Amino acid sequence: MQARSALFDVYGDHLRTRGSQAPVAAVVRMLDPVGIAAPAVRTAISRMVMQGWLEPVQLSSGRGYRTTERANRRLDETGDRVYRRHVPRWDGRWHLVFVGPPATRATRARLRADLGFVGYAELGDNVWVSPFPRGELAAVLERAGVTARTARADRFDPEPTGAWDLDALRAAYDGWLKSAERLVTDQLEAHDDGDEAAFAARFHLVHEWRKFLFDDPGLPDALLPADWPGREAAELFAAQADRLKPGTDRFVARCLGP
Repeated sequence: MQARSALFDVYGDHLRTRGSQAPVAAVVRMLDPVGIAAPAVRTAISRMVMQGWLEPVQLSSGRGYRTTERANRRLDETGDRVYRRHVPRWDGRWHLVFVGPPATRATRARLRADLGFVGYAELGDNVWVSPFPRGELAAVLERAGVTARTARADRFDPEPTGAWDLDALRAAYDGWLKSAERLVTDQLEAHDDGDEAAFAARFHLVHEWRKFLFDDPGLPDALLPADWPGREAAELFAAQADRLKPGTDRFVARCLGP
């Protein structure tokens, strides 16, 4: 687990509803049970400040960091997708984005990763498709320094679900169903303190589940097979996350202090 990714999880899953800020020492305490050492936390914070995700703030308990407005938008949209909140109704139309070619290979790679993360797939050269308009699109294009035109397609024949590797996604969900309960149990057994154990288990659970955001665009149910394993996987994730939340909240409160 990378420290930068772990920090996104901490701020998104635990601090977003607590003012989106915390002292550095509290963040270090939270990440210790999941194996992220203090020097790695501090280095990742510095990099996230330079990248515009965090900003310093003086708190009563000492120097801390809070998420920027840009980060809050990303965390809120990510949280909606992770916990399947505000699932939009599909009107049967597709959202197309015609992207101006990025200038460098590095920019193209970053843009491809960012568009995939927010739910688009490349339908053809510089043409991206999603069942819904994505709120993060403008920010993604701005970061890449590119412009784009958008359109809505009333129908495709066949539907462009082949733009995503649904076979690989099915296999990943099947694997999740086989491993999620063991992942939680291993963490619960690895910590003597019950609340710390709950935090570590939920943290790893959310971290692994969040990886699906890079591959699963959240296709409308009507476009998925009746036996799609993502439905059962989402139910299992939600049940485990809810079960672990009370202990997790107590541990976070302890780390933050009075």
